[in-house]
Amino acid sequence: MFAERRQNTPADGGADARLALDAQTALLPYALAVFAVGLPVYVWAGSFAQNAGWMAISFAVFAINWGAFYGVVAWLRTDAARDLDRRMRVQLASGLLWAVAVCQMAAFADGAGGVREPLLLLSAGAAVTCIFFAAPCLLALLLTAPVAAAGPLYLLFSRPQSEQAGVMAFGAIALAMALSLVLNRMLRRQHALALAHEALLEERLTVLEAAERAARSKSDIVATLSHEIRNGLTGVTHVLAAAAGKGGRAAPSREQLNAALDAAQDLVAVLNATLDSETAESGRLAVDSVAFEPVRLVRDLVLLDRPHALAKGLELAVHVEPDLEQRQLGATIGDPLRTRQIIANIVGNAVKYTVRGRIEVRVERRDDQIAIAVADTGPGLSPGEMDQAFQAFQRVERTGAGVNGAGLGLSLSRQLARLMGGALEATSAVGVGSCFTLLLPFDENAPCAVEPADGETPQPVEAAGAPPRNLRILVAEDDALNAAMLRAILEQLGHQVVHAQNGRRALDLARICDFDLVMLDGRMPIMDGPQTAAALRALDGGNHDVAIVAVIGGDADEARECLDAGADTVLRKPVSVAAVARAVADMAALDRKTLGAGQSAVA
Repeated sequence: MFAERRQNTPADGGADARLALDAQTALLPYALAVFAVGLPVYVWAGSFAQNAGWMAISFAVFAINWGAFYGVVAWLRTDAARDLDRRMRVQLASGLLWAVAVCQMAAFADGAGGVREPLLLLSAGAAVTCIFFAAPCLLALLLTAPVAAAGPLYLLFSRPQSEQAGVMAFGAIALAMALSLVLNRMLRRQHALALAHEALLEERLTVLEAAERAARSKSDIVATLSHEIRNGLTGVTHVLAAAAGKGGRAAPSREQLNAALDAAQDLVAVLNATLDSETAESGRLAVDSVAFEPVRLVRDLVLLDRPHALAKGLELAVHVEPDLEQRQLGATIGDPLRTRQIIANIVGNAVKYTVRGRIEVRVERRDDQIAIAVADTGPGLSPGEMDQAFQAFQRVERTGAGVNGAGLGLSLSRQLARLMGGALEATSAVGVGSCFTLLLPFDENAPCAVEPADGETPQPVEAAGAPPRNLRILVAEDDALNAAMLRAILEQLGHQVVHAQNGRRALDLARICDFDLVMLDGRMPIMDGPQTAAALRALDGGNHDVAIVAVIGGDADEARECLDAGADTVLRKPVSVAAVARAVADMAALDRKTLGAGQSAVA
């Protein structure tokens, strides 16, 4: 059934011509054999002819053609025959060579006296042979057949006494032509089936390679996670056991608690990177494309990493191109969350691997792109080590010994940069240092900040990292552990928290109490996050314009669903203290009444 369906599908012209020439090439040795066997018969019949000169010329032409044909067969085995156009020309020329030889044989037979008619019939038989061996290639058949048949038929019909033999020869040649066309049609069908078979094999090989890559990826994931999670959880378990007083051991010290906290944070980072890498590998990782301010984002991230750098005695500096500082228009186009993830990774790597010296982060314009370069005085990488560093689950042993991680940061960062229409470039020298540069599209006409309206006094902007005022925050979260963690973070930041276990309960509380901020889980029973956000926006009263943060665990589709329902921003689980603090600060500074519908952004 599949074969019948594929027969009606036109094959690729080049592939069909290649298969036709292959079939004709397979017949060439047999053509040599047929002409070799026919030569003695022709010589015996020609010996009765009266013109010895013509006889010698015929033998010479026969020998020349036979040698040329043998040369063509040998040439087709060389690499030069891979050129399809050249091969087509050579095989057409070889077929026409024998067709012209048949005409010469007919001319010799016309002057052979008493054996004229038998020799002309032998020439017609040679024409039939040429037609048969040209059958696999339609172009060769249509060119060779008329040339080969023209000489014998013309000379047979040129004299009345040989007209009857001419009729028989014409019938034989016509039948041979018809059968050759049928054979050509059948071969073309076989070629179509062969091409379909090749396509199926190629498709299966592609699927097999993808399955092998997936198997290797899963194996790498299992190996990486088993090592990182086993080591991290073992340390955390020992510290928690000491804190619980099990085994009669003393309470853990502050250093031990900090080490356990660092190990837990490393585990979360490894899991996040692994999941993002798998999502990107499967093609399901989506990024947003919005205008955002890159300078502020870079300075915030450097501010978070500066304590780690100072603890190692490193200088961490930021240099911003003056034109970017003083501009009135222009913004980077991309996903702010993913951009933050990339920069945090390359700055964190610089702090992690640099033992002494300096780290500099530069932000500058390069034509229609923004370049964020992170240069360090670390150990540096050779070209081979740099290639290895950008491969998933691969770590450079010379520089990565004793450092935690899954070996996914750079490979994932490069994938994210490409998804946003940018690139992640790297240069390095062993013993000197490395420089990683993130390039993203830059729109010089996009607004870089919200300007005050005419006649209004600009409101003072809070310093980066400054805590917002104390807020009344409603948290809607059905998972008890997530709710407790989020409540602990918010109360640590000095806010008042009210917890609702589902969206319906959160809506009931919003009807009777005013809140400064609502944080909604994206997936809850009874009413999920988007439904709750839409219901809050439909309320009358102060909570109609309350800032809403959607806390999601899904992909970009879930984020867009929440934003379309009325959320102002989204946070992806698992949340961190820094991410929650930044979201709360942004929402505290947000005047939602000035925003139009559809102007929400992803945090």
